[in-house]
Amino acid sequence: MLRSFGFIQLSTRTCSRRQKLFETFFTAFAPNINDMWEFSRTRYADCNGSEASEETEIAVNIGGVKHILYGDVLNRYPETRLAELVNRATDSTQEDLSALCDDYDDLKREFYFDRDPEAFKCILELYYYGEIHMKRGICPMCFMREMDYWVIDTEYLDECCRSSLNEVENELAEIAEKVKTILDDLEGDVTVTRGQRCQAFLWKLMEKPESSLAARVIAVVSFAFILLSSVIMCVSTIPELQVQDAEGNLVEHPTFESIETACIIWFTVEYILRLLSSSNKLQFAFSFMNIVDFLAIMPFYVVLILTHLGTAMMELANIQQAVQALRIMRIARIFKLARHSSGLQTLTCALKSSLKELGLLLMYMSVGIFLFSALGYTMEQSHPETMFTSIPQSFWWAIITMTTVGYGDIYPKTTLGRCNAAVSFLCGVIAIALPIHPIINNFVIVYSKQRVLETAAKHEIELMALRAKEEVQECSDSEAGKMASADNSSVCNSVAVSASQSGTYMPLPGTTCSQTQEKVDQSI
Repeated sequence: MLRSFGFIQLSTRTCSRRQKLFETFFTAFAPNINDMWEFSRTRYADCNGSEASEETEIAVNIGGVKHILYGDVLNRYPETRLAELVNRATDSTQEDLSALCDDYDDLKREFYFDRDPEAFKCILELYYYGEIHMKRGICPMCFMREMDYWVIDTEYLDECCRSSLNEVENELAEIAEKVKTILDDLEGDVTVTRGQRCQAFLWKLMEKPESSLAARVIAVVSFAFILLSSVIMCVSTIPELQVQDAEGNLVEHPTFESIETACIIWFTVEYILRLLSSSNKLQFAFSFMNIVDFLAIMPFYVVLILTHLGTAMMELANIQQAVQALRIMRIARIFKLARHSSGLQTLTCALKSSLKELGLLLMYMSVGIFLFSALGYTMEQSHPETMFTSIPQSFWWAIITMTTVGYGDIYPKTTLGRCNAAVSFLCGVIAIALPIHPIINNFVIVYSKQRVLETAAKHEIELMALRAKEEVQECSDSEAGKMASADNSSVCNSVAVSASQSGTYMPLPGTTCSQTQEKVDQSI
């Protein structure tokens, strides 16, 4: 018993000490805590609350959700619809108030709005916090219509929401552009002269493979010529497939030259037809892909001119060097594949959107190459058989080490040099790996965006076709109804006239045709 009594006494002492500590804590920090959790007014008032407000307040019902709003809060932005509503609520008629809302209950003094309640919660943030945040799941364009309805400017949107809204607007603009392009391809001849019609037809034939079957065939043939020309360019360099000329030098086989000439003729005709069918010749000439096409064609004709006319002007060796340099430019033909490949176009767009990440990659690599090449040169100077003769010559070693290539033509021989090589290898792996993920992510985003835009454009065209059919159906139904009503009225008029002539019937104002017919039957 004594032990248990002592335990209870000890527990009582401990509790009293804890109580004193809590009292001391709340005495010292209670005012700060009260200040911390003190709000000026609740964000959404309780609709069933019993506290009466001395200020002007209105009850609004947004899609079935009731809110009690106060006049001093709404008048912080007097140009908005809610501020105008609370200012007119006391001294305006029901007709004036109905112009600001969808419905008004005079008994309950409650305003009804057929709007999105979730979007309205975001709208209320303006009056309490001075800015608006869009919730996830709300369509940005629908939210913009809500802001227009409540007469709120877009400048009150937060920066993050504004950027997402700009992205959606850009996507919609791209969809509209794609729809316009597709409609331009599908619509009939809108030009006046025969020359303009031929020019538009030729442009679709050469530039729009999806416009017709002939255009698709031309695109496939052009793609085949590009592949054939690239393969011939590679195969013609094999020594076993080359022949010797009169001086014993290896030159291309005549068969390969004939195939090359046929490909160049096709490329030339295609380029000329596209240039003639273009509406803006200057813009066509300075377009990137058209410059690539011109560079793929030009070396053949320059080589042809130098071969036939250069022997009388300069030595044959210089002509051969120029010819070989120009033949290298035939590599540009491979870029012509981008015209017919949506994947290469997506890759180009992804690289354009990843210029910042690519710049960071080049900066990391440049700093690492300069640092480790200088350290490698300094550490390898003590070795008698050093391969690092200068810092610029060490750049090559740093490049192949940081990119994990390691040709082995130059390598360190000292212990410190090898430690420097190991560190440079690890830093190179990290420097390359860091920006790679954002670049891949940009490619996935661009690819997905292109697919979504194409699908959305096709869906929009289908909706436009359905709307056009509905309008045509409504027009035909209305015309048929008008004709039927005209026929029916003429019959009624003739019956009424015959009845009036008999002296037994007088038509009454406001009677319909069926009523007139019934009265005529009764009078008869």
